[in-house]
Amino acid sequence: MTTKKIIVVVIAIVVVLGLIVLIFVGGIVGSIFYGISNSEAANVSREFLNNNALLKQDIGEVKEFGKLVTGNINIDSGDGTAQLSLKVIGERKTVTATVELIFRNGKPWRVISASYKNDEGQAIDLLNPYESGTGVRGPRRGSPAWVLGSPVNHAQDARATAEADAIIKLAA
Repeated sequence: MTTKKIIVVVIAIVVVLGLIVLIFVGGIVGSIFYGISNSEAANVSREFLNNNALLKQDIGEVKEFGKLVTGNINIDSGDGTAQLSLKVIGERKTVTATVELIFRNGKPWRVISASYKNDEGQAIDLLNPYESGTGVRGPRRGSPAWVLGSPVNHAQDARATAEADAIIKLAA
C-alpha cells in the first residue's frame, strides 16, 4: 500500500469514528432535553403559565410554548426541585419564563417561583409569595398554588408569621 492510500484510510477511519461519537453524544443530549420537556414538572409549569393572569395581561392569551424546555430537575429520596426555562408564545409577543418547582414526599410538583423579563429587561414576578405557600401564609383556596395541590402547614405558617412580625418590629 502506498503512503497516500494509508493516509486516506486513516482519515476515513477518523471521520467515521468522529461521526459515531457525534451521533452517540447527540442521542444522549437529545434524550435529556426530551426528558425535561416531557416531564411532569414541565407540564405543571406550562399549566401555571397558561393560566397566569399577569402574564396574559402582558403577552396576550398564551398560544403555545416553545418545543425546547431547558433547566434542571433534581430528585432525591422522594423530594425534588426543578428550575425550568420555557419559551411562551402569546398573541402579542413571545417571552422566556423561568419557573421553579418543588415536590416533597412524593406529592405533586408545585410552583414556588415564576418570572419573565419584560421589554425593558425588568424581571416580572408571576407568583405572589403570599399565595404560593412559600411565604408566611398558605395558598388561598382557588389560587393557582392551591389548585396545583400545595399543602398548607398551618403550624409552620403561624410560626413564620410570628417571626415575620418580630422582624418587622425590629426593623421599625
